[in-house]
Amino acid sequence: MFTLAHLSDPHLPPLPRPRLAELANKRVLGYLHWRRSRHKIHRAEHLDLLVRDLEAQSPDHIAVTGDLVNIGLLAEFAPARAWLQSLGQPHDVTLVPGNHDAYVRQSHAAHAVHWQDFMRDDAVNSADLRFPFVRRRGPLALIGLSSAIPTAPLLATGRLGTEQIARLEELLERLSDCCRVVLIHHPPGRSHGGRLRCLTDAAALRATLARRGAELVLHGHDHVQALDWLAGPDGPIPALGVPSASAAPRHGHRGEPAAYNLYRIEGSAGAWRREVVTRGFRAGSDRVVELARRPLNR
Repeated sequence: MFTLAHLSDPHLPPLPRPRLAELANKRVLGYLHWRRSRHKIHRAEHLDLLVRDLEAQSPDHIAVTGDLVNIGLLAEFAPARAWLQSLGQPHDVTLVPGNHDAYVRQSHAAHAVHWQDFMRDDAVNSADLRFPFVRRRGPLALIGLSSAIPTAPLLATGRLGTEQIARLEELLERLSDCCRVVLIHHPPGRSHGGRLRCLTDAAALRATLARRGAELVLHGHDHVQALDWLAGPDGPIPALGVPSASAAPRHGHRGEPAAYNLYRIEGSAGAWRREVVTRGFRAGSDRVVELARRPLNR
């Protein structure tokens, strides 16, 4: 049995103090939002407790689906790399970026520089990143997509683009003997935030999955527990999201405190058995406990 842990959207606190020149763009709204409310939601002490509990479960691999930083300050990226390294070595931790990691053009470039070891394709020994990438771990083929693009103020949309989706289709077909786990920041279905926060080419992604199939799709972005069933050629594909990994139990976004998922996977092509175990905080509690457990076969 292979155990994959999934957490997302840590929005690592605290936020460094920005220079005035760094706020002469979209960041000014994000900074004001942080000062007004987000600093109460994203708490380092609760993220630390959650990660400590995750480590105690001894997963075989950890997937992080983006939004490590908050407003894309260059001073946020090195501490975020240190946090990734605290989870494990790049071989044992796989990352895909989120929209906050590409908040403005400068931060879009910075996440590639600082975090590339956690997003590198097994077969590529190059300084250049290419999405989607593939990492084979046990029976899994982890396929990392990037929906992270700089956007205008008040937008948090994502986009894959035709080239990335075309390559994904090739990979899904070639890796059909593996348990294919697609990692993406934005939900492949409807986002809780509506059109201002959605994946703009989600329909094209779903069409590709419907043709080629996958065993799991894992995402973040909405800061809530989510389970959708997407159409697949051999039956429904489970797509799962998790809350922010740093959401305080008393201030969680949309009332959902920090949590993560464990996926326990065994079997073989055409007969994969998948179970998800959710661990996290209950509202108002500072203890990490098991919240739910369910099979993912339909």
